[in-house]
Amino acid sequence: MCEYLGIDVGSVSTNLCVLSSDGKVLETLYLETRGRPIETISQGLAMLAQSGFRIAGVGTTGSGRFLARALVGGDVCKNEITAHAVAALHEEPNVHTIIEIGGQDSKIIIIRNGVVVDFAMNTVCAAGTGSFLDRQAARLGVPIERFGELAASARESVRIAGRCAVFAESDMIHKQQVGHPVESIVKGLCEALVRNYLNNVGKGKDIKEIVMFQGGVACNSGIVSAFEEALGMNVRVPLHCRVMGAIGAALLAKQAVKGTPTRFRGFDVAMKECHTETFICTACVNRCEVVRLMIDKEKAGFWGGRCGRWEHAGQDPGQDFPAVGSMV
Repeated sequence: MCEYLGIDVGSVSTNLCVLSSDGKVLETLYLETRGRPIETISQGLAMLAQSGFRIAGVGTTGSGRFLARALVGGDVCKNEITAHAVAALHEEPNVHTIIEIGGQDSKIIIIRNGVVVDFAMNTVCAAGTGSFLDRQAARLGVPIERFGELAASARESVRIAGRCAVFAESDMIHKQQVGHPVESIVKGLCEALVRNYLNNVGKGKDIKEIVMFQGGVACNSGIVSAFEEALGMNVRVPLHCRVMGAIGAALLAKQAVKGTPTRFRGFDVAMKECHTETFICTACVNRCEVVRLMIDKEKAGFWGGRCGRWEHAGQDPGQDFPAVGSMV
């Protein structure tokens, strides 16, 4: 038996998933990145090493996918759209719409006949992300885990301005000052996030059932109910909704290796000294800022150039330029 590892590195969380050869989820990890992706990935590898998995392929995704690929020795590196679509189709082959909301961004993926035909992402407005809810929960003094329970108990919702995180916060404070109960404000916040998502990310998209809700925010039943009410549709939440990107990366790794030897460096990479450096490539007028990963003082990977000169070489293709700054 052999297993496949998927790693999804985001700004808020780093998720790891191990799949069996027949696609079953064996283990998942949901770790807070806290601005230290190398340390977080290493922590996850150290935790998985105790389970005795024999990794036959590794896939990476997320905003830190290039770093993760270089660090662990990834066999495939894909964007979040592809990873989430693959995971959703594995869970439900007839899925037509994927709603994904994470800590710092959100996205919608439209699928027809098993193929991604359209998508959109929001990486600008915080009012449509999980961090928005976290901040408001802290302001209200309510654990984010209770948001769904409170929203469900509200007799009515209070309309909160959801176009902008700053305006939403001001509006929420005003609603508190005039005496609206906390549960009504919580329900209003859930509805505000959903309106923001549908008016920005989902605007003009052909949303059809089956609808899958993925990402950490999908654990919030208040948001799920708000989406169902706004769309007039049933919204499905997968069992492993928080780590669907990592699941997709693991499935992509299985497709990529197809029996060939994996590039995985092994779990002991977690015990090695790793850091990144940047330098300016002077091979052309673009003067790209290239990132170089060092593992135990050896060059282990490059990324960041426009032409792929460094990435494709896998090592210095020419002159070694001095580092101009540290990334970690």
